[in-house]
Parts: sequence; C-alpha cells; structure tokens
Amino acid sequence: MKYRVIPVTHFKQNCSIIWCESSLRGALIDPGGEAGKILRVVKKEGIRIESILLTHGHIDHVGAAKELSERLDVPVIGPHPADAYWLEMLPEEAIMFDFPKIDKLIPHQWLWDKQQVSIGELKLEVIHCPGHTPGHVVFYHPESKLAFVGDVLFKGSVGRSDFLGGDEQQLMDSIHNKLLPLGDDVTFVSGHGAKSTFGHERKHNPFLTEDTDELIES
Repeated sequence: MKYRVIPVTHFKQNCSIIWCESSLRGALIDPGGEAGKILRVVKKEGIRIESILLTHGHIDHVGAAKELSERLDVPVIGPHPADAYWLEMLPEEAIMFDFPKIDKLIPHQWLWDKQQVSIGELKLEVIHCPGHTPGHVVFYHPESKLAFVGDVLFKGSVGRSDFLGGDEQQLMDSIHNKLLPLGDDVTFVSGHGAKSTFGHERKHNPFLTEDTDELIES
C-alpha cells in the first residue's frame, strides 16, 4: 500500500490518500477541506479514487467529504453510526469553527467494529475506538503494519475527550486494549501532526506512561 498525507484547512488536519500499487485504485481518508488541493494530488499520482473513508464526524475531518463524493461519484463510508449526531451538526460547526458553508452528511455506509473495507486489492480492518467521539473508527492494514488513527492517538499526546459524547476512560481503553496490542512496530498516521509508532508512544508518550487528567490535543 502507498499513501500520501495532505494537511488541509486552518486545523492542519491530515487527509490521507491511500492506494493499491498494482491497480492504482485508492481512497481518501478524512478529507476535511480544500477539495481542490486534494484532487490535484490525486491527479498527479494517477489514482482512481473508489471511496471516501471517515474516522469520525468532526468537521475538520469530513468538511470536503460530500463535495468530493459528488465530484468523484464515489461513496462516503464511515464512521460508526454513533457519530451520526456530529454529521447532523455540520452546518452549525461550520459557523462555529469558521469553515465554508456545509450541509448535513449522511454516509452511504456506516462502519462497525471488525468489518473490512476493500480498496483495489487491499483490505483494511475497521477498529471501533470510542472516546474522542463515540463513533470513532481506525483503519488498519496489517500487511503494511500501518494504521490511520484519526484523533485517538498522536505523537506525544492523545485525543481530547471533552467534546460532546467524548469519554476519557473509553479513549484510554481504546488505546490500551485495541491499538497498542497491534504491535510496537505498527506505524500510525494521526489526524494532526507527525506520524509515529505504537512502540514509541508506549514508551515515551506521557499520557500512556503515567496517569493524567488533562488531554490537550484537538
């Protein structure tokens, strides 16, 4: 599997373009905005996008999903249905966070824990990881030892749990019980900032190595 990460919007959210090398069929993960910028990279790489995958319902991760779905004629897949209320609040979020006007979003398909998503010859495992939002999912490709974790985990930090529907204990359980057991050698791409490995975070992330009540990432 190949991928490129494109930071978009004033939140510098990591939109990932992933694709199957043999078929050049791919997907967009969390296109938070700047559809034109994303499409220019897709064209440059010669990829045929088949789907748009969403880790969760926050506007900085889904802001361009509907536009790109319509322009590319591809389905929006994910997140878990527990995030439906976030997608319904997108018009209000756009005003609150200074995004362009956006409509409510209804995905073509919801995702559930332990499902698989196919992209060309690739298969991604879906892992439901609530805590940042109740419907947050992670996309994991075992063969590449690569995970796209949205806003669950960051290099040196973890996701916020103080938004509507967030839960700190669920977030930490998701990290410790679902992500870290995948292996220290798994690289992950976060929703913001630099990539890292689960092994590095297990040893050096202060939120995972000692108790804390303060979650600082967005």
